[in-house]
Amino acid sequence: MANAVRVLAMDAVERAKSGHPGLPMGAADIATVLFTRHLKYDAADPRWPDRDRFILSAGHGSMLLYALLHLTGVEGMTIDELKRFRQLESKTPGHPENFMTPGVETTSGPLGQGIATAVGMALAERMLNAEFGDLVDHHTYVLASDGDLMEGVSQEAIALAGHLKLNRLVVLFDDNGISIDGPLSLSDSVDQVKRFEAAGWQAVRVDGHDPEAIDRALTEARKSDRPVLIACRTTIGFGAPKKAGTSKAHGEPLGAEDLAGAKAAFGWTQEPFVIPQAIAEAWRAAGRRGAEARKAWAGKLEALPSATRAEFERRVAGIRPKGIDEAVNTLKERLVAEPQAVATRKASEIALEVLTRAVPELVLGSADLTPSNNTKMKDITAIAPGSFAGRYIHYGIREHGMAAAMNGISLHGGFVPAGATFLVFTDYARPAMRIAALAGIPVIYVMTHDSIGLGEDGPTHQPVEHLAALRAMPNMRVFRPADAVETAECWQLALERTNGPTVLALTRQTVPAVRLQQQRENLSSAGAYEISPAPGEARATLFASGSEIEIALAAQKILNEQSFAVRVVSVPSLDLFLSQPESVRARVIGKAPVKVAIEAAVRFGWDALIGPDGIFVGMSSFGASAPYKDLYRHFGITAEAVVERVLRTHNL
Repeated sequence: MANAVRVLAMDAVERAKSGHPGLPMGAADIATVLFTRHLKYDAADPRWPDRDRFILSAGHGSMLLYALLHLTGVEGMTIDELKRFRQLESKTPGHPENFMTPGVETTSGPLGQGIATAVGMALAERMLNAEFGDLVDHHTYVLASDGDLMEGVSQEAIALAGHLKLNRLVVLFDDNGISIDGPLSLSDSVDQVKRFEAAGWQAVRVDGHDPEAIDRALTEARKSDRPVLIACRTTIGFGAPKKAGTSKAHGEPLGAEDLAGAKAAFGWTQEPFVIPQAIAEAWRAAGRRGAEARKAWAGKLEALPSATRAEFERRVAGIRPKGIDEAVNTLKERLVAEPQAVATRKASEIALEVLTRAVPELVLGSADLTPSNNTKMKDITAIAPGSFAGRYIHYGIREHGMAAAMNGISLHGGFVPAGATFLVFTDYARPAMRIAALAGIPVIYVMTHDSIGLGEDGPTHQPVEHLAALRAMPNMRVFRPADAVETAECWQLALERTNGPTVLALTRQTVPAVRLQQQRENLSSAGAYEISPAPGEARATLFASGSEIEIALAAQKILNEQSFAVRVVSVPSLDLFLSQPESVRARVIGKAPVKVAIEAAVRFGWDALIGPDGIFVGMSSFGASAPYKDLYRHFGITAEAVVERVLRTHNL
């Protein structure tokens, strides 16, 4: 059965003339024992909520996973799809993509992402179990490589998992001692067993080609009170006469000679992509192993009180609760009736006091900046090691690990994760944020301290290019609200989004209330809207986001008093606005001859609204350390500077 996995991987890579045969050949014994003896799953229903999760963190070895999905009988994973490995629009792309391939739990390939995502899945399983009892009772298994464990995010992930005692998490380490450059000893000498033990894991070593040893280790792992590492010593490219055990087996086809030699070593005489009937039937039987367990689970679900059952089904389906709109509108009415000047990070906290009640699956957290991010409500309990009945996660100073774990929490189902840090530290989290955008994972990033407005901490902490960089990422939605009302609207849009991630960029400094009229319509939903019309025909339009709306409105007042009619457009989401139909964009942009953009960040992206000859008032350098009002004056981001630039354009 393991050889069937190997030859399918070898044949597919050979046919595609590219790929990574070494890992599937070396790890086939590990995967076969896991799938035939331990993994709780039913190939007939790869979305069964209580299935065990299997994450191929070493995503370059994708043919291992595709072979397993085909052999166990997952619908759609035909032999023709294996023959189309790495071809356009196939279900077998070069690295696993959960949005392309049935049975793939997460998009992986950037090393370290899979194991860190799996930590979130294992955490979500325990948290959902704390709410719904043994209706949720499964394990998360990861196959990781040397490369996964060398990436820094793996340390963030294993430290968090060990601290929380995520005992339903098992990592199978394909310990083959080879990387692309050659022997692992060229660059690494870490004892991974000791490393994991130091992080609070149970860790053992086994022969990765001994099915009984692997079986015993997996059996023991299920009894552990901690997460478990099973370091499986394997030979990369197992069976290839010349390339086995070398870096040549890693990322290129074996070639005709080694392909034939490996098949001869396995006693494999079939044509490419042909599996002997007895082996195929044994694999299909393995794919049906969990059928009875799934049926029993369905009976358990049916026996629940109808309200509990409906709530569970709604949450695992990713359907948002009714009432978000009403909760936000009630909050907006209060904020308009009692306007207050607050930082938008504080406005976010005000919104969350309402939204955490309206959205029970909303799970919050912070990378050790809870008092600064304002993401912990008084009535929200934090989870603790071995105790998962809570809705707040202390991620520690692990921005990358936090973002990856959030992907796992969301992909597992049952929760909407929102994690927080400073906007400048999206640099640390970016690879996992990119996976969320690529895979359409609906997670929310609460990124406070969004500009030079954070003040004295200086340029190391002041984001200037980050808004532009995040807006440039396809499918990443970026909001920068101006006041408490806009913040509530942006939170609503973030929660209601189910096809991708959202960034909320929030201020440290206080901003005034600028939305002073009650509107049930979510004006932020188009990305931009006229917040203050001109008194007559507009000669200029001032576009701004976030804290700079205050500056735009002050500049408008000065210019209007000088009989220079100006309108102001709030742009809480530039990227969302640019995705609107041309008719919507034209109406909001207007026909005023002078166009100005104001943002305490770099210009990149704003020319889509103001054109290359438009006026930009913002940053063109890094910031500095000083009180924020001094910084705005120093860098010329003031109402007076806007007025001067506009009037100079008209030689006035």
